[in-house]
Amino acid sequence: MNSKTAIRLAAILFVAIAMTATMIEMSRKEEPQQESSVPSLPTTMDPLRATLRRCQQMGEAAATDADCLATWAKSRDRFLGKSTAPELPSNAGGLE
Repeated sequence: MNSKTAIRLAAILFVAIAMTATMIEMSRKEEPQQESSVPSLPTTMDPLRATLRRCQQMGEAAATDADCLATWAKSRDRFLGKSTAPELPSNAGGLE
């Protein structure tokens, strides 16, 4: 068998395999996609989250807003699992 015949035979074989694979793929029936089993978020709104959103929308002005700074501190503590320490009274040090 010479090389031209072998090349033609390989090309015909390749086309036949490609056509068979295409026919098999086209004959498959579409199965409906299953919905993900991810649980939905709770509907209760966290006040800390609402304040964080407000601070986010403020942009650079939030960096000087005392309420935003306190909210970020609470969020950090909650994320890191730190318990909130009781605040000291303003005259606790006796340095007045």
